[in-house]
Amino acid sequence: MTKEEVFNKISDIIVDHFDVDKAKVTNELNFKTDLNADSIDIVEFVLELEDAFGAEISDEDAEKLSTVGEAVDFIVANQKK
Repeated sequence: MTKEEVFNKISDIIVDHFDVDKAKVTNELNFKTDLNADSIDIVEFVLELEDAFGAEISDEDAEKLSTVGEAVDFIVANQKK
């Protein structure tokens, strides 16, 4: 998947999960400060990412994902070839 395809898929997950307008989803969007996501929201979001991309995201890696761009970069870097 290209970076753009990954972004679009993550964007769709964010729109569904956080009930936010798709136009507001950018690479700079911060889960905690912009979406007021608490730790449970983050865990649920990470589980959705794992399901959507067939990726394994460790708790340690999940803690490092604070923006949409970071999530996109992580998925792109860890795609199964």
